[in-house]
Amino acid sequence: MVKKALVCVSFGTGAESGRADLQAVEAALQAAAPDRLFTRACASPAVRAILRARGVASVGLSEALEALAARGVEDVAVQPAYLLYGGEYDKIRAETARWQGCFTCLRLGEPLLAGTEDLQRVAQALAEAWPPVPGEALILMGHGTPHFAGMAYAALQSAFALQGCRDVFVVVPRGWPTLEAILPALRAGGYGAAHLVPLLLTAGAHACRDMAGEAPGSLKRQLRAAGLSVRCTLQGLGSLTAIQRLYCEKLARLLE
Repeated sequence: MVKKALVCVSFGTGAESGRADLQAVEAALQAAAPDRLFTRACASPAVRAILRARGVASVGLSEALEALAARGVEDVAVQPAYLLYGGEYDKIRAETARWQGCFTCLRLGEPLLAGTEDLQRVAQALAEAWPPVPGEALILMGHGTPHFAGMAYAALQSAFALQGCRDVFVVVPRGWPTLEAILPALRAGGYGAAHLVPLLLTAGAHACRDMAGEAPGSLKRQLRAAGLSVRCTLQGLGSLTAIQRLYCEKLARLLE
């Protein structure tokens, strides 16, 4: 019998507040492929070092693949728990390619926002998770990237608008759309309040610091300085059943 495995690779998180979000996606993927040996990989060396210092076992993608090859696994599916194609995805794609000759079959899956249908379905899922509140704008803060793949953020903004969700705004601290880009629309809409939610798989350090932190440069502080009242929800996308389902569908297509 051919030995098969599933590797869920993520950037990882060193924040305790974000671990449950990531673990929810990992559990969903594991349940979706019960015939495969499941393992997880953390792509960030810094996060791996943090976890190991706490006594939590953590391996990179190459370490995970090396261990599977040593066990005689022949068929490996690597499903990334990433939001979009970008610099970090490029790294795991290159890393996966280096191991192609060690397995009979080695496949790499798509990130969450890989195509037009993904954008539409994610927009619908988030609009349902955070329904409109009169006078309040829903602002989703992503990580941002200078990579061209960062255009997915603007495309997601368009998906919300085309679905009639005029109260939803996407913003990133690195790249575009910026807070300055959406402020005119917030003022034109007459919003006096903002609900900040991470457009991130995990509500980790980035969400706690750059979105909901108390430093002057945080999104919360900047919006308050612009005259809005602000509330924050520290809940990553990975905690949403609809998002978990989308990742599982990507895995199903990878295994076809």
